[in-house]
Amino acid sequence: MSNTPKAAIVSRHETAQSSLRSYVTGFVSSLYLTLTAYVLVAHHLLPKTGLVIAIIGLAIIQFMVQLFYFLHLGREAKPRWKLLVFYFMLMVVAILVFGSLWIMSNLNYHMLPPDELKHHMRVEEGL
Repeated sequence: MSNTPKAAIVSRHETAQSSLRSYVTGFVSSLYLTLTAYVLVAHHLLPKTGLVIAIIGLAIIQFMVQLFYFLHLGREAKPRWKLLVFYFMLMVVAILVFGSLWIMSNLNYHMLPPDELKHHMRVEEGL
């Protein structure tokens, strides 16, 4: 009976150590991916199309690293709750990305000089 509390303490210590290792690995990986993207953009190491593809690839990899190391997705007995959180996060990311693109497109349209705006309206909108 005296071994049970000791085993529980050892188990908690191993879990905490494993969790800390997971967080540190995730942090270092995320930092490396972020710095890689920064260096690619800051030093123009790739042509424009290659740069866009590389940034998108690095973003997807970083997304997966954060899911695995920080959210621990797929490593629990009842993954239903984390899956629900994952779907909510995807919805928020989609709203942020498409909302930002819509806002930037709208601002680009409204910030055109008057001559270019008239030309754009004639060519693109048939006015």
